[in-house]
Amino acid sequence: MMIVGRPVFASLFAVPLPVPPIHADLNGVFLLSVAAGYSITYREPRSTGGRAYLWIMGPLLKGLGALTFVLDYFFRGSPPSFLLFALSDGTLAAISWWALATTSREASARSPARPF
Repeated sequence: MMIVGRPVFASLFAVPLPVPPIHADLNGVFLLSVAAGYSITYREPRSTGGRAYLWIMGPLLKGLGALTFVLDYFFRGSPPSFLLFALSDGTLAAISWWALATTSREASARSPARPF
């Protein structure tokens, strides 16, 4: 959406298009890179690298993203619809933290391998 659906996405949330457009393009590239990184955890869910990636992209990135949306709403007057992003990011951060904190690499190594 950040790369090809910009006008629809901007009108959906009642925000102006980014100026210059390269900001949205770079965000799109970033999001595609994050998605590609999840292939590590899909291929090697029990690996140290896979769990580290989940800690970084889950509690850290999503938690900081939620905080950023809330701060932007209060201090820069972003639209209230941005609080939905804060809620979704905060929820994902909390779920990720819980899932990672209540399991260990050793415990997941004892579970049966995925068929994929």
